[in-house]
Parts: sequence; structure tokens; C-alpha cells
Amino acid sequence: MTDQTWNPLLRDQFAGHWTNQLRDRLDGLTDDEYFWEPTPGCWSVRPRGTGAAPVQAGSGAMTIDFAMPQPDPPPLTTIAWRLGHVIVGVLAVRNAAHFGRPPTDYRSFEYAATATGALAQLDAEYATWLAGVESLGETGLARPCGEAEGPYAERPLAALVLHINRELVHHLAEVCLLRDLYLHNHQQTRLEAS
Repeated sequence: MTDQTWNPLLRDQFAGHWTNQLRDRLDGLTDDEYFWEPTPGCWSVRPRGTGAAPVQAGSGAMTIDFAMPQPDPPPLTTIAWRLGHVIVGVLAVRNAAHFGRPPTDYRSFEYAATATGALAQLDAEYATWLAGVESLGETGLARPCGEAEGPYAERPLAALVLHINRELVHHLAEVCLLRDLYLHNHQQTRLEAS
């Protein structure tokens, strides 16, 4: 039996999902799908000053709806919001804390005004994350996360990688489900148009 190295296993856990199941499902995302609100009062990414939430964050023309603490129950969110959360809160903030990306957060990020722009942001942050995890090697995975991870500072970076993998699978599966719902809610319109 050969010695097992954990770094490739941790990378492949999500990379295999990204390549074989997820990324192709996101291709062709339209702006209508990106901004579609399946119920009234959804949180989304939207032009500055037009938000449904008490707080809108973002440094450019587009902002993301949010509030702290989050309402109970939390509002339903659009594909744009979910992608914004994954791009910023799951990946970009961690890429900045651990892999040399310029600092960012929900308030300073420039959210995409189009589905194509959001997917480009997602691809870039994912590539940075994957390369960063690879650069850790075996030794880096055992190192503590550090203060950027707050109460989890003493946990090994391997635990953070596992957490991010779960977050990516979870939130991007929600995006795929919203795409399915959009398709089925707009199927009659497509049939009428043909």
C-alpha cells in the first residue's frame, strides 16, 4: 500500500463535482434566470438603491440584499444572491485571508450585473481557491486556520477546506434547483413562443 496524501483527495472532492456535474449545469444561465424572483420579497443582487432588504452592500452599481441578524425565517434568495454569496462569502473572503487575493467583503465587492459576469467571477474565485488549496501541500493542511476564521482559528486548514467543499456543493445545488424551477415555471411561455 502506498502512503496516502490528503491534499489531492480534498481538492478532488469538489473538483470532481465541479467538472463532472456542476459547471456544465451553469452554462447558458440567462439574465432572466439570474434575477428571477420565484416569490415576492426575495433577496437579490440589484441596482443600487432598489433593494428589498434593510441593507444593501456592494461598492459598484450593483448591491446585494442582506441584514444582520438575518430575519427568521430567512428570505428566499435569487440565483444572483446565491452566486453572490458563494463568490464573496464562501470563496473571495477565504481567498483573501489565505491565498493572497486582495481583501474584500460583502460591502466592498463589485457584484456582477449579468449572469455571464457572475459566472466569470465564480470561475475566477474557484480557480484561485483550488490553486490555493493545492499550494498548501500536506503540511499546510495541518496548519491552524488563523484569526481570519474567528472561533475556528485553531482548527486545521483541512477542516476549512472540507467546510468550503460542503458550502459549495450545498449552495450551488440550490442554484441548480432554482434553474430547474425557472425552466418549469417558464415552460408554457416557451411553448407559446414557438
